[in-house]
Amino acid sequence: MLDLRLEYEYMKEAVDSAIGKCLAHQKWIFGPEVKELEDTIAGYLGVRHCVGVSSGTEALVLSLRAMAIKLKGQEFFDRTDEIITTPFTFTATGDAILRSGATPVFVDIDPQTYNIDPVKINEYLASDVSLLTTHGRSDSRVVGIIPVHLYGQACDMDGIMQLAERHGLFVVEDIAQAFGGSWKGRKLGSIGTSGCFSFFPSKNLGGFGDGGMVSTNDDEVAGLVRMLLKHGGRDKYNVDHIGYNARLDTLQAAIVNAKFKYLDEFNERRRKVAGQYNRGLQAHGKLTCPVAVPTGAYHVYHQYTVRTSQRTDFQAFLKDRGIATMVYYPFPLHKMKVFEGRMKTHGDPGNAERAAEEVFSLPMEPLQSEEDTEYIIRTLWDFSH
Repeated sequence: MLDLRLEYEYMKEAVDSAIGKCLAHQKWIFGPEVKELEDTIAGYLGVRHCVGVSSGTEALVLSLRAMAIKLKGQEFFDRTDEIITTPFTFTATGDAILRSGATPVFVDIDPQTYNIDPVKINEYLASDVSLLTTHGRSDSRVVGIIPVHLYGQACDMDGIMQLAERHGLFVVEDIAQAFGGSWKGRKLGSIGTSGCFSFFPSKNLGGFGDGGMVSTNDDEVAGLVRMLLKHGGRDKYNVDHIGYNARLDTLQAAIVNAKFKYLDEFNERRRKVAGQYNRGLQAHGKLTCPVAVPTGAYHVYHQYTVRTSQRTDFQAFLKDRGIATMVYYPFPLHKMKVFEGRMKTHGDPGNAERAAEEVFSLPMEPLQSEEDTEYIIRTLWDFSH
């Protein structure tokens, strides 16, 4: 699916130099590379603050904890507080809501983009009988929305932000799979109240281990996240909040910083591979290719995901011919045991359930050769069941 050795060899000099500098200065906790990376990414996104954290999951948890402290003046949300998100995502998105004290509300996806459907969000908000008071003020139980930019495809942020503004909700963007993507000229992570990034090794911008980042234009949220990631206080020996040990490691920051200069180039390479897949597979009668992104949006193809009613057969056929595939994701969140009794769903999330049964992702590597991509395309055409 992804040969990280190719990427390392391509940028070996820059990465080795970054690691060497860390070996020389030996400042392993909050070393200078952490702030350098925060400043670099803040400039790239066009936001006031970026805060390095230990993983994309913790970026979500810390963002939501900060929102609870800011909005409610308490450490955690209450279970009566609801946060809307998609059921078609990695477990961490919904789990972060539980860890913040709130209740996840799973709203169905658009069957073409696989992203949360703003129409369905609006339906849920409208169904809340306590939504509006006579003063036109939101009294909804809903406090926020987490849109997930799945596979590198931007959500409909116009629709989501309009709903959030209308109902007084925060928006925490989950950009674990879409670093460098944009929506109508704005970088993902600069649109919502905060953005949450992952530096897991397989991501579009990945380190050599776990790491993550929170982006925001909200000074208070940034300050709270900085406290929460180091045990809950500005002074670790005299803390204000229930915190975590969730620092971004200096070595990971150095590696990500070295790799950052290749981000836009590699995203363009991903788009080129996706274009070759599109041209070769769009006429395939048994596969549905990813849809073209809306005008003005920039898809960074963390994954190239197709769908078919014959997924098991396709995957076995490809495996026999040396081609790896993966299913992201085989279980929608509302079907997982961890959320039983701790969630709400809006209507029938049938689009998410069908996607979980039919999608699979093909190899997507920025340095993937045209010959390898063509071999995968030909093999898919050879499938004759």
